[in-house]
Amino acid sequence: MKIETKYHGLIDVQKEELVRFPNGLPGFLEEKKFAVIPFSEDGTFFILQSVQTPELGFVLTNPFPFFPDYDFNLENQAVDALELDSSEDVTVYAVLTMADPFLLTTANLQAPVVMNMKKKIGKQVILTGSPYQTKHNLFPETIAK
Repeated sequence: MKIETKYHGLIDVQKEELVRFPNGLPGFLEEKKFAVIPFSEDGTFFILQSVQTPELGFVLTNPFPFFPDYDFNLENQAVDALELDSSEDVTVYAVLTMADPFLLTTANLQAPVVMNMKKKIGKQVILTGSPYQTKHNLFPETIAK
């Protein structure tokens, strides 16, 4: 199927690759289907692109290479909502707030996007009582200079 995207224009996506967000995303509760589209050739950045709203696309990354100590436990409610049977089915992304220059880009570690890639179900999980915030510098070593 063809979808109009924020960053890539009109593209072809496989219907079976779409990820369902049964409860939408915070602030976008009506948005239920998204495509995860590579945004960089090296596989570091992705776009979480709404299928129904072309201008709605979030830049994502795997947070663990940038924040090796990043760790959290999913509450049972989130595990159930994602229909998780195995931790091997889980993919975690952080939503980025892009900056100019790019070195000032931040990652939201307080609300990771968690996906069951086997069943193609996603949920943005709000971590409560955690030390994480909505803006962690992706490149803290460049800020310190």
